[in-house]
Amino acid sequence: MVIDSLFARPRLVFASIAALCAAMLAFGILYLQNVVGLDPCPMCIVQRYALIIVGVCCALAALSGRRALQRLWGLLAVGMAGFGAFTAARQSWLQWNPPELATCGRDLYGMIESFPLKRAIPMIFKGSGDCSAVDWTFLGGTIANWSFVWFVIFALLILLTLAKTPAQASRS
Repeated sequence: MVIDSLFARPRLVFASIAALCAAMLAFGILYLQNVVGLDPCPMCIVQRYALIIVGVCCALAALSGRRALQRLWGLLAVGMAGFGAFTAARQSWLQWNPPELATCGRDLYGMIESFPLKRAIPMIFKGSGDCSAVDWTFLGGTIANWSFVWFVIFALLILLTLAKTPAQASRS
């Protein structure tokens, strides 16, 4: 009953996801990076951009009154959440199976400036010693583990919202 009433208000679901994305970004940037002193690795930066895009797409879906636009922004958010989950899963795998030769490698911007995109993107997903390092954990999970969990939750919530939203509820 509570879940049905939640999905009857898709704009609230989208706005809540956008707010959660903003809170997670604030935690990562303001606390983990600026207070704790953790520098993000290339895969962390890719996940950060994916989270920004998920949040922006959900905010735009929440602001749009038309169901077609909500579906468009929602599906774009699902696609980006899937990409973010893939990146987080790859980083988690690197953390569980670190490379034998741990090198710091280049940062994301150095890769993009120095190499064409078709070479830089595989380098990002190959990972480096920085990407396999576990610098912070919460309840036994690393930042990459928690990113994966939240990207999957966001994608599932959006898909359920799009599937269960009745046509007349698009303006709620």
